[in-house]
Amino acid sequence: MYGAMKFSIGGPLKLAFRPWVEGLENIPAEGPAILASNHLSFSDSFFLPTMLDRKVTFIAKAEYFTTPGVKGRMTAAFFKGVGQLPVDRSGARGAGEAAIKSGIDVIERGELFGIYPEGTRSPDGRLYRGKPGGLARVALATGAPVIPVAMIDTEKIQPPGKVMPKLLRPGIRIGKPLDFSRYSGMDHDRFVLRAVTDEVMYEIMKLSGQEYVDIYATAAKRQIADAAKAEKAEREAARAARAAAGEAPADGERSGS
Repeated sequence: MYGAMKFSIGGPLKLAFRPWVEGLENIPAEGPAILASNHLSFSDSFFLPTMLDRKVTFIAKAEYFTTPGVKGRMTAAFFKGVGQLPVDRSGARGAGEAAIKSGIDVIERGELFGIYPEGTRSPDGRLYRGKPGGLARVALATGAPVIPVAMIDTEKIQPPGKVMPKLLRPGIRIGKPLDFSRYSGMDHDRFVLRAVTDEVMYEIMKLSGQEYVDIYATAAKRQIADAAKAEKAEREAARAARAAAGEAPADGERSGS
């Protein structure tokens, strides 16, 4: 089904968006490797596999497999069809361990395993701190090389809240493989896991040209959401104060903005 999906979706993607790629020679023709990518858009998991000859198995959030309704079932069927692995991001340790085991299984089959070290999409186009679990654990447990990947401009194709994508030309930069064999047998040392993850994120930063922010993207999303709530509450308080004073609404308030 992977081949059918790649043909039916990948072909039109290439024709419509004409993505460019640098560093394809860094992807091995055979044998296992870990592709560690920044994460700007839902479409990242489409563009990268489309441009590679080999199959890539990514970790995908569990919600893609469990959302109810017709759309949810179609999404689940797609991700299962292309061999993606569900991961529970709620913090349950057992689910995280299962995802790591699945990644190790992919590597032991001699395949390409794709992962987004940030754990979620960037909320603002910047590069955020990598999570030291899945990427480093799989790399150190298997000895597989880690290949840093930078997706370029994919977030501009379909910004949040937009239904129709823009016909922009995204890019992919693929870096040279990183060898972490010097840390063999240390896959449960949290300092080593942190060092491995930071080294990979540094290479992604160089490839992508993104500004690096040393906090997790999940924390950044909470900060953005909290700021939006505070701003809304401030506007509502100001509106109520003007109404109590019998003043006319400020510009934009008549329309409910």
